[in-house]
Amino acid sequence: MSEPPRLSPSAHLDDFARRNLPPQSAWPEMFFALPELYYPTRLNAAVELLDAAVARGWGGRACIRFGAHVWSYADLLTQANRIARVLVEDCGLKPGNRVLLRSANNPMMVACWFAVLKAGGIAVATMPLLRAKELTYILQKAEIALALCDVRLADEMEKAKAAAPICRDIVYFNGDAADGLEKRMAAKPALFDNCPTAADDVALIAFTSGTTGPAKGTMHFHRDVMAICDAFPRYVLNPTPDDIFTGSPPLAFTFGLGGLVTFPMRYGASTLLAERASPDALPQIVSDGKATILFTAPTAYRAIADNADAKAFATLRRGVSAGEHLPKTTFESWERFCGVRLIDGLGATEMLHIFVAAAPEDMIAGATGRAIPGYAACILGDDGTPLPPGEVGRLAVRGPTGCRYLADPERQAKYVQNGWNLTGDAYKMDEHGYFWYQARTDDMIVTAGYNVSGPEVESVLIEHPKVRECAVVGVADAERGTIVKAFVVLRDANHADAATVKELQDHVKATIAPYKYPRAIEFLETLPRTETGKVQRFRLREPAKA
Repeated sequence: MSEPPRLSPSAHLDDFARRNLPPQSAWPEMFFALPELYYPTRLNAAVELLDAAVARGWGGRACIRFGAHVWSYADLLTQANRIARVLVEDCGLKPGNRVLLRSANNPMMVACWFAVLKAGGIAVATMPLLRAKELTYILQKAEIALALCDVRLADEMEKAKAAAPICRDIVYFNGDAADGLEKRMAAKPALFDNCPTAADDVALIAFTSGTTGPAKGTMHFHRDVMAICDAFPRYVLNPTPDDIFTGSPPLAFTFGLGGLVTFPMRYGASTLLAERASPDALPQIVSDGKATILFTAPTAYRAIADNADAKAFATLRRGVSAGEHLPKTTFESWERFCGVRLIDGLGATEMLHIFVAAAPEDMIAGATGRAIPGYAACILGDDGTPLPPGEVGRLAVRGPTGCRYLADPERQAKYVQNGWNLTGDAYKMDEHGYFWYQARTDDMIVTAGYNVSGPEVESVLIEHPKVRECAVVGVADAERGTIVKAFVVLRDANHADAATVKELQDHVKATIAPYKYPRAIEFLETLPRTETGKVQRFRLREPAKA
């Protein structure tokens, strides 16, 4: 079913979000192929995920686990209600106002997110490592007057407030100040009259992680939050109330919001949060918390399989990889490591969460998966027509969620074409509907007339025993126009010499077509990454441009 012609009457008194949505003519085609994706006209995602959970008898169940602390669903509801009262009664929040959230993954961050939605506000969660310059951009772009911030992150927040006068009020939490959030909450009743938002009122603005330049604001409705809970986890992940979710993505990253908050809560399960969930910390987190479902990035799975004790993952039954393509070697090494077949989920901030994946029993090593129930996907040629199986083109997807950039018509027109969301990925689809990753569309390297997939070269290099991780890009060359260049992090930096360069080049030539080998190799201590773990290839190209 296509998107209805007009938006529902909004509950927002502040109409900023409606005014800054792209016109509906610029939206992707929206359709709702599953009965569970039809929602009532009035819908508040926080109420549906939290109040409704307590109403159906889940109040006493564990909801959030954090170190030695456990919050039940009823505990979270009480905290969220009290914060919502602070927002409305103390801070003057009006439905439709944006609220910046800034914290690592902890229970108060979750409670604040629910409180904002319950009060009819729009949550704008930000990564803990963002600096004042980046926070200032977000405050100004989304016109945010109020922030809820972990007191340990106050320095950069105060600098951003000074640079963005529109931000008039910051309330700090996880502290004991007299004007802090906890002290204000203590004076509030535990009941709150929830805002009756429309299903198509904006619930959150998620800013992209900035792998290709300045972050972009993506706008998502209350019904979108519910749709991602009723698609991927229901049909691919198959969670149970006994599951304990955990992982590394920040809650400001929509991969983390879904995987560590909304997915477990939709199914009566619990989440195990950790403020520091690096690859070296995750084995202990999973082991101590008896986690059963893990969300993290491909590089983390590879690092853990190389260095950890598999016994730490004895309780694990599902592993979800996203953020970047999951190499075949990493998929296979993880299955050998602990017997769990990973789920390679392809999602995008613009789409809110995962839309291509496959259940573990249906996964094919090296393939990303198929369009999940509720979504449709195809490969488009340069002329916008679908390509047959086996041909490389642009991945296009549509379903119950879709791209709506905040006040950015130029990017909207680039991402959404002829009703399809164009993810920026080059894929091919086989005759069984499985999608096989080739590269980001801007990572296809044309060198001396040949098309070379950077990720294909990476997958060969990473098989070499001396290589810990790598990234391959195209760089300018006077003779060939562009050459293939590899940036390599070695397991032993002492091997960073000309002999290793030749050894790696010969390894690629012997494994795939010789014209694909990297004519230049540069050794690095680390690869530049976003906070969500994605390699910032544009930064690797910058020295060559200079």
